[in-house]
Amino acid sequence: MPVCSLDHHVPGPPRLVAGVLRETTTATTAVARLGARLRAPAALLVAGDEVTITLPGRVLTVRTRITDAGVDGLVSERAAGPVAVLRHVTRIAPDGHGTRVHDEITWEPPLGMLGRLSDPVLRPFARRLLVVRRDALAGRVAELAAAPAVVGAAVVRDGRLLVAQRSYPPELAGRWELPGGGVEAGESEAGALRRELFEELGAHVRAGARVGTDLPIGRRVLRIHRAELEPGSPEPEAREHRELRWVGPAEVATLGWLDADRAVLAELVDLLRP
Repeated sequence: MPVCSLDHHVPGPPRLVAGVLRETTTATTAVARLGARLRAPAALLVAGDEVTITLPGRVLTVRTRITDAGVDGLVSERAAGPVAVLRHVTRIAPDGHGTRVHDEITWEPPLGMLGRLSDPVLRPFARRLLVVRRDALAGRVAELAAAPAVVGAAVVRDGRLLVAQRSYPPELAGRWELPGGGVEAGESEAGALRRELFEELGAHVRAGARVGTDLPIGRRVLRIHRAELEPGSPEPEAREHRELRWVGPAEVATLGWLDADRAVLAELVDLLRP
């Protein structure tokens, strides 16, 4: 099967690079430079999402399914389309003061051996796609490198996760999120979580390890931390949200999440497993 690959370095932390790889707008920008079109179901991709790519001229459309999206990179495989096989694997690793990226596309042309006649067209296109993807990734990571941070708390107690239902703005009311907020100047992310959850919920929490990738949200970056209630903390109450709820792993995936929080659902379910 034909293979096209590209190795490059991105001057940014791996969690941020991994998060940008999942961002639909960055992918759309890259393929648009080739005259192609990309459609995806959410702003940040998760395993199971299907992405539709229409090639230049709009005569050929391929649908791929995301099979892996996390701190190690992004993988998609053919779900429908004229090619027999299409696999796109992007793997990342720390590299000095940045991130090493290995980007690889593998495909099997249609019509068996006869389809090999398309290689002189498909191979240069795949190469150009990897190059524009590299440039779009580097540009977005540079844009977000000094972006304001937002923190979210995955508060776990007795195998259940604390979730909050938005009450505003109108376009987001009714959707679910992890509580948290913006990091103020001179404030640590752990300190911001403690302050925000006291202001929003009246609860005292202790912040722990990071969960999942960085999550680009416009011109800011959301980072999720595991957290737990401190001993003697008041029970959380919905001061700013419509409702609070403690949910188990089976219920997590049934909620109507904000796109950014939806992007860490797999990691949240893992937190709740015994």
